[in-house]
Amino acid sequence: MNEAVLVIEDEPKIARLLELELQYEGYQVGKAGSGTEGLEKYAEGQWDLILLDVMLPGLSGIEVLRRVRAKDATVPIIMLTAKDSVEDKVSGLDLGANDYITKPFQIEELLARVRAALRLSAVASVASSASSSTSSAGNDSSGYKDEAEGWLTAAGLKLHEGTREVYRDGVPIELTPREFDLLVYLLQNQRQVLSRDQIVQAVWGYDYYGDTNVVDVYIRYVRKKVDNGFTPPLIHTVRGVGYVLKEQL
Repeated sequence: MNEAVLVIEDEPKIARLLELELQYEGYQVGKAGSGTEGLEKYAEGQWDLILLDVMLPGLSGIEVLRRVRAKDATVPIIMLTAKDSVEDKVSGLDLGANDYITKPFQIEELLARVRAALRLSAVASVASSASSSTSSAGNDSSGYKDEAEGWLTAAGLKLHEGTREVYRDGVPIELTPREFDLLVYLLQNQRQVLSRDQIVQAVWGYDYYGDTNVVDVYIRYVRKKVDNGFTPPLIHTVRGVGYVLKEQL
């Protein structure tokens, strides 16, 4: 195992613990104690994964995340945070974090998340290709996808998977990457009631360890952009079950 992990953590005891445990597991480890130093370390090396504390002196972990993602969309980033509200978790995930873990944490759980993130990163291109093939095969007879042009449609909603364009009644809609992936999944499974677990596995991945209530937050985000001001509403809540995209409930 030769993967290199960058730990950006300002609490010396936690940083040292992570360094020792990761080294014991066979990882190469780099450390930084502030946001500014973390960005410098990131720029100096080639890292397979970043463990990033949210509360850092100087640049915050969220700002470090934003700057890393502006240059690199693929390196796995796991946020370390003392905050446990859904909104705090969602803000990091929405900016491109792959996962989060709340302090205090069990080292076994953190190492499992590291392994999961690295495993997903290693197979990402293969999984993406397989997913696209499966999606196309699964939608051949649905009537929802215009195969000639690559559009997924519902009422006045149109989404192009290749160009990542989204329109509702001809009005362009801007979505974050995660919102886009969620809407693709809903469109690919129109009229099917989807549980939160199904949505998490499809949009966040099978190795996602976070709470499924993150789905509720993202559904609210997408619904505001896709349904507010338009008729008919397309995204519906099925109480006690999950969500469904359809013209009529």
